[in-house]
Amino acid sequence: MIANYHTHTWRCLHAAGTEREYVENAIKGGYKILGFSDHTPMPYPGGYVSNVKMRPDQLEDYVDTVLALREEYRKDIEIHLGLEVEYYPGLFGELLTLLQPYPIEYFLLGQHYLGDEIGEPYCGAATDDPKHLLRYCAQSMEALKTGRFTYFAHPDLIHFTGDEKLYEESMGRLCQKAKELSVPLEINFLGIWDGRNYPDPRFWKIAGEVGNTVVFGADAHQPDKVVNPEALCRAEKLVKDYGLKLAETIPLKKPF
Repeated sequence: MIANYHTHTWRCLHAAGTEREYVENAIKGGYKILGFSDHTPMPYPGGYVSNVKMRPDQLEDYVDTVLALREEYRKDIEIHLGLEVEYYPGLFGELLTLLQPYPIEYFLLGQHYLGDEIGEPYCGAATDDPKHLLRYCAQSMEALKTGRFTYFAHPDLIHFTGDEKLYEESMGRLCQKAKELSVPLEINFLGIWDGRNYPDPRFWKIAGEVGNTVVFGADAHQPDKVVNPEALCRAEKLVKDYGLKLAETIPLKKPF
């Protein structure tokens, strides 16, 4: 593994360590490319504050810190500045306005909630409600059609325990749309080492049949997880088992 585009910082309130530690570990692990993609701030209404995203007033410091490290380590590793972005239809336009003044190089789609988040369920919570699955797929496809996302992080995060045929049909449509739009799908290392419901073998079987391009993402929230040989081994087995098309590096899609 020579590239990881999915790296967080302490600003999201559920990650640890300094940005420098992430960079140093990436270099030690043999990476040629490291992308920072912390959870984007959101222009929530009514004074709502998320406990899993950086605040808008932290964005400038995030940008300055990553750009300074890119310059400092330019001879050792290629560093990129991105964000993991939720697609919230009611907030997306305002979010783009907030982010546009900054030199953000790419967005990763990370769809953790339905709707605009407030009052909505977390997609990783187990549910057999078909409405949750259908809304997740519809909202994710709407996000992909904006053309602003470099890849889809943990696309199998939705923890659906209901009708298997509905899951296969819905996720099949999602995979087809991602292929049609040339958006790679991420096999997520955090889900592997933390024992989450994703990576979901059901999903990756479908992706293999559809012929999606996949990419590995460390989803590092601690410096020692930037390089994760055990998760890499298990991810490589998924690629082999389901005949997935793995991309070691991917072109960044400018969001603006």
